[in-house]
Amino acid sequence: MRDLARLDRTATAEAVVTGDPHAKSGGVRPTITIRARVETIPNARVRVPVLLVAGDPRWLPLVPSQRVRLHGRFVTPDGAELLAAVVIVRGPPAVLGPPSRVQRAAEYVRGRLRSAAARLPPDQRGVLPAMVVGDTSRLDPDLAEDFRAAGLTHLLVVSGANLAIVIGAVLGLCRLVGLGRRRAPPIAVLAIFAFVVVARPEPSVLRATVMGLIGMLALFTGRRRQGVPALAAAVLLLVLIDPELARSYGFALSVLATAGLLVLAPPWREWLARRLPGPLSDAVAVAAAAQFAVAPVLVMLSGEVGVVSVFANLLAAPAVAPATLFGALGTATAPVCLPLAQLIMWPAGLAVAWIIRVARTAAALPYATIPWTSGGLGAAALLLAAGVTVLILRSRRVRLLAAAAMAGVLLAVIAMRVTAPGWPPPNWQLVACDVGQGDALALSTGPGQAVVVDTGPDPAPVDRCLRRLHVHDVPLVVLTHPHADHINGLSGVLHDRDVHTILTTPRTTGREARLARAVAPRPVQAGEQWRIGPLTLSVLAPLTPGPPLSPKDDGTTVNNASVVLVARKPGFSALLTGDVETDVQRALEWAVPSVQILKVPHHGSSSQARSFLAAAHASISLISVGEDNDYGHPSPTTLRLLRDLHTQVHRTDQEGDIAIIPTNSGPAAVPRH
Repeated sequence: MRDLARLDRTATAEAVVTGDPHAKSGGVRPTITIRARVETIPNARVRVPVLLVAGDPRWLPLVPSQRVRLHGRFVTPDGAELLAAVVIVRGPPAVLGPPSRVQRAAEYVRGRLRSAAARLPPDQRGVLPAMVVGDTSRLDPDLAEDFRAAGLTHLLVVSGANLAIVIGAVLGLCRLVGLGRRRAPPIAVLAIFAFVVVARPEPSVLRATVMGLIGMLALFTGRRRQGVPALAAAVLLLVLIDPELARSYGFALSVLATAGLLVLAPPWREWLARRLPGPLSDAVAVAAAAQFAVAPVLVMLSGEVGVVSVFANLLAAPAVAPATLFGALGTATAPVCLPLAQLIMWPAGLAVAWIIRVARTAAALPYATIPWTSGGLGAAALLLAAGVTVLILRSRRVRLLAAAAMAGVLLAVIAMRVTAPGWPPPNWQLVACDVGQGDALALSTGPGQAVVVDTGPDPAPVDRCLRRLHVHDVPLVVLTHPHADHINGLSGVLHDRDVHTILTTPRTTGREARLARAVAPRPVQAGEQWRIGPLTLSVLAPLTPGPPLSPKDDGTTVNNASVVLVARKPGFSALLTGDVETDVQRALEWAVPSVQILKVPHHGSSSQARSFLAAAHASISLISVGEDNDYGHPSPTTLRLLRDLHTQVHRTDQEGDIAIIPTNSGPAAVPRH
C-alpha cells in the first residue's frame, strides 16, 4: 500500500467501509470522504486503514461494514493520521455485499429517528439527531458554524454527557421496576452497547463507553467509583486497542473535557459555593472547567479563543438533558411506533430550539471569539496567560492593579467605540464582504435591503456580513459562475431573509439550483437590465450562451462563463467582473464603461488584461481575497498594474469588510477593521 501511494499509482482494491460518508461542498460537486479498511489490492491481501475521497453521490448511502470494490489513485497522506494511503476514487462504488446485521439495524434506527424528527422545523430536525446519536447528515453548515463560534460544538457529537444521561435514565427505570443493585448494571451495559452501535464508535463515544463500563463494573462489584482512575483506564485501554486515537484531536478534546470535570470542577465548585447559590455554582464550575481544559487544544486548531462559550454553555445546559432524554426515548420508540415517537420528539424539539437560539445569539455577539496564535505556540501562550492570571488572583495588591489596568483599557475601548464611526457607515452603497478566499458583494437598494452578487465559499461569513449590514430583504442574488468560492455560501444569504430572485450564468452546471432550495434560479443574458429601487444592473457578459458547463471543464472555462455586471445609481457606479480571465476581458474592452469602482477579476490573479482594467477608469479597486491563500492571490504583477493605473487598491484579506460611501470629493472606501 505504501508503495502504491509513494509511486502515485492507480489500482483496483476491495475495501470495507468503517465510517459514515461525509459530504463537503466544493468545486462544481461535493467532495465525499469515507473511512475504510482496504483488504485486497493487486497481488496482495492487506488490512490497513485508508481515507477514500470520492465525487460520485452514489458513495453517500454506504453504511459501515459494507464491502466495496473501487478504482482510484493511491497517494501518500499529508497529515499525521495513521493511514496507509489516501485514495482518490473514480466513479461509483461496486457494492459487493450488504452491511452486517448489526449495522443494518443501526442504520434502520437512525433512519427512523430522522423520520420521527421530520415534522420539526428544519434547524431542529438537523440538530436533534446530532445531539442524540451524532447524525449530522441534515445539519445546516451555517448553523454548525454558529455552534462552533458559541463554543457549543460538543453538543453536536456524541460524548460522555450523552452516555451519562442514557445510563442514568436506564438505571432510574431499573430502580422504578424494582431491579436491585446486582441486576441493574447488566441491563445498563446492554443499553451502552446498543447506544454505541447506533451512534457509531467515534473517539469520544469509545472513551465514554469504556469509562462507563468501568463505572458499571465498580457499581456491580460494590466498590466506590473513582473518576480519574476510570478515565485513565479508558484512555490506556483505547489507545492500546487503536493507536490512531493517540493522534485524534477529537479524542484529546473529549478526554481533556472529562479530566477538567473530574479535577478542576470540584475545587472550583467549592470556591464558588461560598459566593453563589448552589445550583448556579455547580453549573458555572462545570462549564468553566470543561472550557478551560480544552482551550489549549482548541487554540491549536482554530487560532481563536472563545469569549462567550462559558456563558453560552450555562444558558444551554438546562435544555441539554431534556433534549437528549426525549430524543433517546423517541429513538427507542420510533422502530415500534412512529406516530408516538413523533409526539415524543415535540418536547425534545422545544429544548433543541432553545439551544439553537443560544448558539445563534452568542455567535452574533461582537467579539464572540478573538484571534489568537494557532499551533503549539498559541497553546503555550494561552497556558502562560492562564498561569499569569492565577498569580494575579492570588495577590490582593496585584489584583487591584490588574483591575485598575483592565478598567482603564475598558474605558479606552468604550471611548474609541463612541467616537469612532459605527458599522455599517451611513449611506453605504456597496460592501465587499470578507468571506475568505471568495467573492460576496452587497449593493444597497434601500433600508434593510440589498442585492447580493456571489455568496463566498461558506454560508456563515456572508450571513454574518449581511447581519452586520442589517439586510433582511434580498430582491436579487446574482451567482456569477458555479465555482464553490462564489456559490457555496448561498444558504447563508437565504437564512432568515426574503430572497426573491436568483440569477445565474446561462452556462450553469445546475448545482446552483440544488443550493437555492425553493427559489428556482434563472439564467441571465448579456444585454439584460434589472432595476431595483434606485439601482440599475446591466449585464455585459457572458457574450454568448455556449454549452452547459460540466465537472470536467477546467477552471479557466468556468471562470470565463462569469456574469459581468455594471451597477449604477445616482452618484455611484461599479464594474463587477466575476472571475473572467484575459481572453474574455479583451473581448469586453469595447463594452466597458467608465465607472468609479472596479471589482478586480479572479481575486487579483495574474490573468489580467491591462486594457480591460484601464477601460474602467476606476478610482477605487476592490480585491476580494482570502488571507494566506494557497493561490498566491493577489498577484504582485496585478498589484503593480493597478498602481500604474492610479487606482486605490483595497483588499478584504487586509481590511475585512470594505464599504463604499459617497463623499463630496467622490466615493471613498471605509474598512471595517
